[in-house]
Amino acid sequence: MAATFASRCSRVGRCVIGGLSNCSPSLFTSSHEMICNNLFSQQQRTFIQMRTVLKVVDNSGAKKVMCIQALKGRKGARLGDTIIASVKEAHPNGKVKKGKVVYGVVVRAAMQRGRCDGSEVKFDDNAVVLVDKQGQPIGTRVFGPVPHELRQKKHVKILTLAGHIA
Repeated sequence: MAATFASRCSRVGRCVIGGLSNCSPSLFTSSHEMICNNLFSQQQRTFIQMRTVLKVVDNSGAKKVMCIQALKGRKGARLGDTIIASVKEAHPNGKVKKGKVVYGVVVRAAMQRGRCDGSEVKFDDNAVVLVDKQGQPIGTRVFGPVPHELRQKKHVKILTLAGHIA
């Protein structure tokens, strides 16, 4: 089974690279080929690690930050973890200025995470809410969906500021 799957993937890969003139019409009808096409088009989703650029989803004044260090775990940060980041883009009249080193809580991650009921949650982008050293948010509003797993990580204040809890 695995050998046929690998051989079919290699045929699909040759068809994609070599053009559609070498492909037979029945080649794309199987579910194996659909899976192979998805494998070629998807990017690898990993932990939030050093030099990852994240979107800021609060009104603290920052637009984008770059992760300097994940404070928990060896591989990187996931949903609800705290990171240290450097502000790369900021609004001119915001509380946070460009170049400032800040703490942030990851509220959206592209890497999927399993829930207790068997479902999985993943988002389209990586997003963070800026917090101070005590864990209190710098901004007064949080934009976009926020997962309810933050309650287990003791970030209840972020949940109260969020408009939509996923």
